[in-house]
This record gives sequence, structure tokens and C-alpha cells, in this order.
Amino acid sequence: MEDNPTSPLSPVAQFPPIPFPEYRNRAPEFYGFVAWTSTSFAYFAYLLWAFLPDEYIQWLGITWYPSREWAVLFPAWSIVVVLLTYFAYFALALYGTPAFSDMSSIIDSRAHLPPINPERNPYLQYADPATVPDLYDIPIGLVNRVCYGSPPNRAAD
Repeated sequence: MEDNPTSPLSPVAQFPPIPFPEYRNRAPEFYGFVAWTSTSFAYFAYLLWAFLPDEYIQWLGITWYPSREWAVLFPAWSIVVVLLTYFAYFALALYGTPAFSDMSSIIDSRAHLPPINPERNPYLQYADPATVPDLYDIPIGLVNRVCYGSPPNRAAD
């Protein structure tokens, strides 16, 4: 049988999976438990603060707490901030996108163009079987000529 890792007869992952070793780190489980209990406690305290009358909260020994209008304002403002964040990133992406007529939408400063050499076309180096051609970005004019043919002669119109 051939040792091909992509063969369905010999998959890459062992089945059944290898069991975890006994010495693995269990810290993420504790962190997750602490995060879950603290957020549950904070949510429960928020609900008590939002819905209990003042007499019950003062009976618990809490003498100062924020105004109850923040129980509505904080979630509403949080949603607005999240939506404004999405809108701001969307607007920045639109602002940074060049127009279709701009040449920077086709080529940028990181393009790897071949050096200008009138004796030899760097795009035809693949014709020599003894060399491996350098890797270059292909200019959009050459791509259009190969895909769509030569431009029509406008002088004939």
C-alpha cells in the first residue's frame, strides 16, 4: 500500500483520536469557570439593581448605587457604540478605496515589475528550457491584449 497522506485509506489524523496526556495544563478550564461565574454574578447584580425597589437594596446594606436610568442607557449606548464602530470601519474602507479609473486600483508601489530591457522580453524567458524565469507582476495592458486581443484601430473610424 502506498504512503499517500491524502489517500482515504490512510488519513492524516489518527482515528480514534489520541487521548490527551495526563499532564496537560488545565488552567484554561479554571479561567473559563471564573469568567463564567463572574459574568453570571455581574448580570445577576445588574438585574437586581435594575428591578428591585430602593427599600430592598438599602435593606441589603447598599447605601449608594447609580441612578436607575443607567440600567437602560448603558445597554442602549453600548449598542450604538458597536453600530458606530462598524459604520466607521466601513466608511474608512470606502474612503481608502481608489476609484476604478485610478491606476492605483490596478498596480501599487509593491508591484514587482521587470526591468526595462529592449534586447530581451522578460515575459518570454519561459521559452528557454535551461532557465527558470523570474517572477514578475504582469502589466494590465499585456493581460488585456492576451485575453481580449489587440485594441481596435481608431484611425479607421
